[in-house]
Amino acid sequence: MKLLRLYLLALAAAWSLAVVPAHADQGYPGDGMVVLETEKTFKQLVEDLRASIRAENMLLVTRASASAGARGRGITIPGNMVVGVFRNDYALRMLEASVPAGIEAPVRFYLTEEADGTATLTYRKPSAVFAPYGSEQLDVMARELDIVFSDIARGAVR
Repeated sequence: MKLLRLYLLALAAAWSLAVVPAHADQGYPGDGMVVLETEKTFKQLVEDLRASIRAENMLLVTRASASAGARGRGITIPGNMVVGVFRNDYALRMLEASVPAGIEAPVRFYLTEEADGTATLTYRKPSAVFAPYGSEQLDVMARELDIVFSDIARGAVR
């Protein structure tokens, strides 16, 4: 019994050590991250991002907001939203090049509200998102999308 208790204690200690480092670094991992700080409010950045997506002939296909969900539960947290952007012609090209790459679509923008009331727009360049698949055809499409996503971001933050 004592040996089992020591084993469980050691297992719990090892598990807790493995979990803690994952939360220690709050930066953005990996290559290709673009972080654009703005003077805009979170609400204004959300509106301007939607308009910029339309202006670049792309589609807002998903939206998830932890802050909106929390607000629905009576909890207030800083603004936070993930917006997925893509278009069917790109989806078809992506799938022709790599069916497994389909898990990456839509490519996302991340909007966050800062403590001072301003908002930040973050995204990973499509070329970085799709690079691990090792497809030249996919890389060509992703480089095209790099320009589109850069234009969307610039339109939203200016």
